[in-house]
Amino acid sequence: MDVRLCPKLDPREEHFRIPGPRAELSLFLRFLPAARTAFEPRRAVLYVHGATFPSALSIAHRFDGRSWRDALNDAGYDAWGLDFYGFGHSDRYPEMDRPSTDHPPLCMAADAAEQLEAAVRFILGHQGLDQVSLISHSWGSMPASLLAARHPHLVDRIVLFAPIARRGPRRYETPPSFPAWRIVTSEDQWKRFIEDVPAHEPPVLSRLHFGDWSARYLDSDPESRARDPAGVKTPLGPFSEIIKAWHGQLAYDPSQVRAPVAIIRGEWDGLIRDDDARWLFDALTQAPVKCDIKIGRGTHLMHLEAMRPALWRESIGFLGGNDVAAVPS
Repeated sequence: MDVRLCPKLDPREEHFRIPGPRAELSLFLRFLPAARTAFEPRRAVLYVHGATFPSALSIAHRFDGRSWRDALNDAGYDAWGLDFYGFGHSDRYPEMDRPSTDHPPLCMAADAAEQLEAAVRFILGHQGLDQVSLISHSWGSMPASLLAARHPHLVDRIVLFAPIARRGPRRYETPPSFPAWRIVTSEDQWKRFIEDVPAHEPPVLSRLHFGDWSARYLDSDPESRARDPAGVKTPLGPFSEIIKAWHGQLAYDPSQVRAPVAIIRGEWDGLIRDDDARWLFDALTQAPVKCDIKIGRGTHLMHLEAMRPALWRESIGFLGGNDVAAVPS
């Protein structure tokens, strides 16, 4: 996609198209610097998105005029967002133009970690910094942690928001195989948004907010509305790796991560249960500081829900050095 065709989400937002690990494909970065900061040198945070939607629809999406990125800016952090290949405004894999069964799942964590490394090195060079902090969501915890393990000197701190953890291998069962990509509709997303909210509880996301979000979600793929039903073509590597993790095959070794780590999750998040968080917390054996923070009335998509301000506060507190070494519940 042409970076010039990407609408700015804020008048001060800057866009960059940079080389990635595949010579023929480029990566898209969005950047919103803090208007004021007390940090010297400046502090940069890079958001690493999850399995189905890009940075514009997560850290940068404004509900009632305010986003997680705005909260980071107000705390003095320069905020970056990366779109992996096949998402948002980064280039699509050429394999996505062929039948999905012609190729194995696209955007696996090892591939995504190389994309992330390219983005981090660009950010550090652009801003003249030595390190960047990472905030990752869901599957994004895999490439973020791979990068942190391979290049610890590049990463200051890591927030693992709703990360995927390893679950024990299933006896007599192997992970299913997946094609290269799939189509994800707005209705698919809505079902994800509500599936973990207990039936007796009020909604944590309004249909009005979702309507605006879902329209922008369809905008993230210029061909989405030509499909029936309308939907976004999405690489299936991330989803396949979530399933592998739940069959005992996590894409990285948490014991190799040597940066301070915060696990932040919602009370109703079915993708990282208490026992998952316990396993991941214990597996982060080299992290000098580690926290497990559980926020009430939140699901796997808490950054888009009513409890998002609590998520923002906890993430900013940890990035600023508010190190409360909490044991998982």
